[in-house]
Amino acid sequence: MLAEVLPAKQPVTAERNKLRPDDRAVHDWYRFVLSYPPHLVREHVERFGLGAGQTVLDPFCGTGTTLVECKKLGIASVGLESNPMARFASGVKVDWSIDAAQLAEYAAAVAAAAAGALAKQGITEQDLPLFAENAGHRPSLRGLPAASAKLLLTNSISPLPLHRALVLLDAIDAHGSAAQRRIGRLALATALVHGIGNLKFGPEVGVGKRRTDADAVQIWRQRMHAMVRDMAHWRDADAAAQVIQADARDVGEVLEPSSVDAVITSPPYPNEKDYTRTTRLESVILGLIRDRSELRALKQGLVRSNTRGVYKADTDDQEVANHAEITKIAAAIERRRVELGKTSGFERLYPRVTQLYFGGMQRHLASLRAVLKPGAKLAYVVGDQASYLRVMIRTGRILADLAQSLGYRLVGIELFRTRPSTVTGEQLREEVVLLEWVG
Repeated sequence: MLAEVLPAKQPVTAERNKLRPDDRAVHDWYRFVLSYPPHLVREHVERFGLGAGQTVLDPFCGTGTTLVECKKLGIASVGLESNPMARFASGVKVDWSIDAAQLAEYAAAVAAAAAGALAKQGITEQDLPLFAENAGHRPSLRGLPAASAKLLLTNSISPLPLHRALVLLDAIDAHGSAAQRRIGRLALATALVHGIGNLKFGPEVGVGKRRTDADAVQIWRQRMHAMVRDMAHWRDADAAAQVIQADARDVGEVLEPSSVDAVITSPPYPNEKDYTRTTRLESVILGLIRDRSELRALKQGLVRSNTRGVYKADTDDQEVANHAEITKIAAAIERRRVELGKTSGFERLYPRVTQLYFGGMQRHLASLRAVLKPGAKLAYVVGDQASYLRVMIRTGRILADLAQSLGYRLVGIELFRTRPSTVTGEQLREEVVLLEWVG
């Protein structure tokens, strides 16, 4: 029998999932649109009684919400992340060793070099019609290698802004220390998403109004200014923070046994969100993903949560082959598919990706046991889903059941908030599954 959901500890309002103004420092350097809020981390740090001398793990650390918040609180943390862009962002966000004044000097030098290089080329928005009018006299705009360009959403960045961004990237990489260059690259990643490119989020990533030009240098400098300000304020925080590029299903292979006091995380949900698309533009321009083979390798290191990441050789579904509730859900999705006459390749994969998702999470929870100290406390933020032909998936309760079968004690499942389904419009539950490892 699946566990019941307990009442929320805090009022369930739309504000529960919003980033509060006083939390923006460092978190805003680079952040997923679907990230959970820092105050939720603080609530569970306090609830678990965590402090200096203990270590918090986020095995699905994304852009580092848990790690940044732990560092602010003076608590050591470790994050695992398979997505190279997210891992890079998390690593930069928890390195506060750089002198703020020197970082400001670096930003000024880069901006001057990039602006100078662009001024020498003299390419302006007025030159763009030459692309269509005279192929033999096109302005010499820089672009991406063909294999990289094919990975981008069509029209996710216009030719002139891309050119400016690539010139700026050269200047970022030609100045300063390695640590300063990492911050400069992260500022560019955020600027690409919020100002230089054409992306929009709602919450799915898509292409919005096309910008034929964008002042990439000025947009980047504004991002750098905010990072310099935050660095000056938080530089004295010295809690250790480590980010490892690794598959959360193999956590026991990358961390020391009995080294973790608590887990605070939000894994992917079983839905059709391809999380690699969310970071695709900046990943490609920064050279973190260069072709389809590297994209495929990235996806193969993730828990399967959408049909675009399913491969024939996947076997995680075998982990839950005998789980009655998961089998029932997969069968219901398949019946609905047949009833509705849905025949696309992706739709045929809906039942299997559901089983692969929970099988991957079972692997994660099983592997995790080796690195937990006896009495370790765990909080998993997960949400109900109805993405697969409107068949309801009670994610939290199924994960709680899997955890109990692996020896975890279920403390409870608490309602965090409700959110409207992008498919049906109905309110879906987002919950926190609270566990304890008895050992």
